[in-house]
Amino acid sequence: HRNVVYAIAFNNPYGDKIATGSFDKTCKLWSTETGKCYHTFRGHSAEIVCLSFNLQSTLLATGSMDTTAKLWDIEKGEEIVTLSGHSAEIIALSFNTTGDRIITGSFDHRVAVWDVDTGRMLHTLMGHRGEISSAQFNWDCSLIVTGSMDKTCMLWNAMTGTHIATLIGHSDEILDVCFDYAGQRIATASADGSARVYDAETRKCIAKLEGHGGEISKVCFNPKGNCVLTASSDKTARLWDAATGHCLQILEGHTDEIFSCAFNYKGDIIITGSKDNTCRIWH
Repeated sequence: HRNVVYAIAFNNPYGDKIATGSFDKTCKLWSTETGKCYHTFRGHSAEIVCLSFNLQSTLLATGSMDTTAKLWDIEKGEEIVTLSGHSAEIIALSFNTTGDRIITGSFDHRVAVWDVDTGRMLHTLMGHRGEISSAQFNWDCSLIVTGSMDKTCMLWNAMTGTHIATLIGHSDEILDVCFDYAGQRIATASADGSARVYDAETRKCIAKLEGHGGEISKVCFNPKGNCVLTASSDKTARLWDAATGHCLQILEGHTDEIFSCAFNYKGDIIITGSKDNTCRIWH
């Protein structure tokens, strides 16, 4: 890459490929084993800031500052469809587990639900009063969780697009949200330097993850759902107990802020992406 690597993902559950999205407007597909680059996806007219594999590992989605998302064929290395409809940059995207839907979250305050096969917009989730920072389906495709610069996190019915609940508690912008694999818990990461774990059913806060020295830009659960990983502007990533909020480990080594972090499918490898133009793999 010729600029900051801003987004990164494993093609879980296989874990044999990694995608990197960059401010150089390209996305690259790599072999986890050898580090060889399979494809470079070109087509966006501005920075790529988010990406996601479908669970079937046949498609890669990229979201860009150019207000569009694109779906790419992993095998052929070709663009399949462009998702156009937002009026500002796309900052978040997520496939559902069956692979027939994808959601995009934008700085236009809206989240859109798209049909993957046709590229048609099915629903627009409206309710947030600030830019969307994050959006994700739960495992059984019934719920969508969204995080926003308005300091709130919202739960939505994925089939109808209707608002179910608003999770409050953070004192600054929410920069990332996610479900655990079972869909029982939701984690939030905020510019207030803390992360929180909520019960998806009761919508109550279970744990507050406090200790980072700067904003937390990324949060994810390990596959078992008992640990939470956070990435921060304080140049560290931290591993937490999801039930108690206790800090288990601090991952130090990056020389600039960490934008992105992920687990592999087994949960024994962590990957982090930083403003220092490197990715690190932690065993």
